Amino acid sequence: MTVADPTLRVERSLHRGGARYVIGCDEVGRGAIAGPVAVGLSVVGVGIRKHPDGLRDSKMLSEKRREQLSPLAQQWSHFSAVGLASALEVDTIGIMAALALAGRRALVELHEAGVPIMESVVLLDGSHDWLTPGLTTPPPVRTQVKADRDCASVAAASVIAKVHRDRIMIEADEAIPGYGWAGNKGYGSTEHYAAIDSLGASELHRQTWLHARSA
Repeated sequence: MTVADPTLRVERSLHRGGARYVIGCDEVGRGAIAGPVAVGLSVVGVGIRKHPDGLRDSKMLSEKRREQLSPLAQQWSHFSAVGLASALEVDTIGIMAALALAGRRALVELHEAGVPIMESVVLLDGSHDWLTPGLTTPPPVRTQVKADRDCASVAAASVIAKVHRDRIMIEADEAIPGYGWAGNKGYGSTEHYAAIDSLGASELHRQTWLHARSA
C-alpha cells in the first residue's frame, strides 16, 4: 500500500488560527531497554517552503535514508532541537515524566534560540498529551493521531530525533561494547537480551525495565 506524503495542511490551519509558529513534536526510544528517550522538535512558520522530498515518519525509512534526510529536515525547519532524558531518569521518574522532561529540555533550547514558545502551538504525535504535565507554563498543545505520518513538521521532528538518538547509541557501542547497540539501538532484540544475560546490565540500561522482565 502506497503511503501519501506528509503535508502542511494541519500546520497551515494552526497558522490561520493565530499560531506564529507550529512546533512539530515526536519522541523516539520510548520502548527501548537501554539508552535515553529523545524528543525532537521542528519549528515551521507561515512562510515555510515545501518539505524535503521523501520525508516520512522515521519508522518508515531505512537508517541510510534517515541519515540523508536529517540534515535536510534541519535546514528546512526554521528551528529544530532534540531533548534527552537518560536511562537513569527513566528509572527514577518513569517513562511518561521522562518524555515530558526531554520535551521541556528541547523547548528550552528553542526558547534560547529565540523561538516565541508562547506564541506557538505544539503539534504532538498521538492522542495523549504527555508534554504539558512537565511544563510550568505550557504553550498550546494539539495532539494528532498519526501526525508523524501525515504532518510534515512532525515527520521532520521524528527523523531528526531518531538520527540524533541512534548516533548516541552507536557511540555507546564503542564505549561499552558487547550489547550490539550499533545494530539494535538499545531495543530489546534476542541478541541484546542474551548479551545482558552474559555480561549483566550496564549503566545505560533501564534497570526497572529489566527487573520487570525478570519478575
